[in-house]
Formats: sequence, C-alpha cells, structure tokens
Amino acid sequence: MRTVNAYGAVSATAPLEPMTIERRDLGPHDVLIEIDYAGICHSDIHTVRGEWGEIAYPQVVGHEIVGHVAATGSEVTGHKVGDRVGVGCESGSCGECEQCADGEEVYCLRGNIQTYAGVDVDGSITQGGYSQATVIHERFVLSIPESLPMEKVAPLLCAGVTLYSPLKHWNAGPGTRVAIIGMGGLGHVGVKLAHALGAEVTVLSRTLAKKDDGLAFGADHYFATEDPQTLHEHQGEYDLILSTVSAGLDYDRYVDLLAVNGTLVLLGAPTDALSVTPMKLITHRRSIAGSANGGIKVTQEMLEFCAEHDILPETELIGADSINEAYQRVLASDVRYRFVIDTKTFA
Repeated sequence: MRTVNAYGAVSATAPLEPMTIERRDLGPHDVLIEIDYAGICHSDIHTVRGEWGEIAYPQVVGHEIVGHVAATGSEVTGHKVGDRVGVGCESGSCGECEQCADGEEVYCLRGNIQTYAGVDVDGSITQGGYSQATVIHERFVLSIPESLPMEKVAPLLCAGVTLYSPLKHWNAGPGTRVAIIGMGGLGHVGVKLAHALGAEVTVLSRTLAKKDDGLAFGADHYFATEDPQTLHEHQGEYDLILSTVSAGLDYDRYVDLLAVNGTLVLLGAPTDALSVTPMKLITHRRSIAGSANGGIKVTQEMLEFCAEHDILPETELIGADSINEAYQRVLASDVRYRFVIDTKTFA
C-alpha cells in the first residue's frame, strides 16, 4: 500500500480537510499515476454532501484527473513511466459484457466502478483525484495529447466527454441545428465542441449575462429563456437540444423547440420526475433521451479532437487552501467556467 496526501470530506456537512489515504499495490495491469491537477465538478459537491444518496466517509472526490505515469504493472503495455495521462469518471468495469466490448464502459451491464464513492476491485471504497496519486487499471488510463496544457485539460475528462458523446451519437455536424441549455461548466465546452463539429449552435440561457462569452466560444445565436417570447419564437427549430442544467424545466416548452425527428437529451440530473405531454412527441416523432459521460473509446477520441481543434475549457487554477471557497463559488455560479486544483499544493 502507498499513503498519499489528499483533501476529503469526513461528513456531509463538514468542510473538506487535509487527510491521508492509501492506494493499493500495483497489480499486473495497474498504472500508478502521480496526479498534477484535478478538476472540480458539481457532482463532487453533490456526492460529498450526500445529496445523491448515502456514502461512506471519509471520502475524497474528483473524477477529472491528469498527471504522469510513475510506475506500471508487469503486464501493462499501453503506458510507460513519464507518459501524460488522465482518468475520468469510471475506473473499472466488468470488461466482458456487450457494452464494455464496444468501448462503452460507462454503460457496463454489470455496473462500472466509479472513480470515487464506488467499490474498488479489492472491496475498498474508491477515492478520487483530490490527492497526490492514484492506482488505476490500464484500460481506464487515457493518453493526454502533447498539445493540450495539463493545467487546463482536466475538465475535458468529465465535462468535455459528457457533451462530446451525445453530439457524436446524435450526429451533430454541418446542416444540423444544436441548442444547448445552460452556459456553465458543461455548456461552455459544449458550445466549443458543437461549433468545431460544424453545427449551427444556439445557447439557451436564463439571461444574456454570458452572451459575449457564448458568441466568442462559437455560438451562432444566444437567447434568454427568461424572456417569455424566446421559447415561443423558436418552436420547431432544433434537431438536437442538450440540457446541461440540473434544475427542473417545463419540458413541454422545450420539446416544442424540437424539429420533426428532433431529440432533447438530458445531461444534467434533475431530482424531480419528468413530465411531458405525449402528443408533443407523437405528432412530430420527437424523442427525449439521456446520456452519461462516455466510455474510454469516445473519451480518447474527444481528447484527440480537442487537440486537433485547439479546444480547451475555461478554467481557474486554485490551490488546496481554496477548495472550500471554490465549492461555495460553484454553488453561487461564480466561476467562468471550471475550477482546477493544483494537487502539488497538497504536499
């Protein structure tokens, strides 16, 4: 076992605090990663506060991890010491079911292993990236292209693939009209990706406060949903709508924005049950779907795409002593647009 410094939660109500955690010994297919940076995702906050169900404490979160390979197991072939690597939301799966065989480990039919707050292969609770090092099976270790700056890339491993995966699955590209609901940590990356794919991109945000940013990131149009005319004037307009918000919406009004054969995809996770008038779907062959982050194959593809098109999230780099303040700022929507922790400050 290896002991490393970390920041974690000891209860649902306490601030995060310094602690040490243990990492398992290397197995033959494991990679030891010295972590350089870890992104802060809103999911981290939901988890440590017990808002998505009870968890075991102490808990170290963080599933946007980048660093360097420090050691490899005896049978690792895809990575070597010194390589730039990353880890996203999943760190294990059965490796045998149909979804795993297709590189869609996120949808493993036997249940994948979450990078934090999951049950690891040795029966322990998985601990995430707010730490100095981690041990991950080689299948779940991603290669970071050389052109992507390490201090910026971490949010791509959750926010990036969460948007890229549905854009690719629903064939966003030239001739398609894509609307993105919300211009936060997820939405701003989605605008950049959809634009690079060649789609006509619209942002639907509550206000126009981030309009200049949205247009600079590649949006063709930017509308405020607090204006009662917005949703009325754009009915039947979009082939694909990606909802990045966790708040409940009047989904009938957003379904009305879909063209014939259009799809509304939920990426945020509202806690309330979804309610839609069935005839709004039936009469225009519209669909409502959900999408998780993405398997290893599409995540690696996303990283290569971002390197090719020079796509990076907008980030603010912080040290360990600013994590709790950053959590408060995330909850207050006071960040443009993602926090990244310099884990070297854990020493």
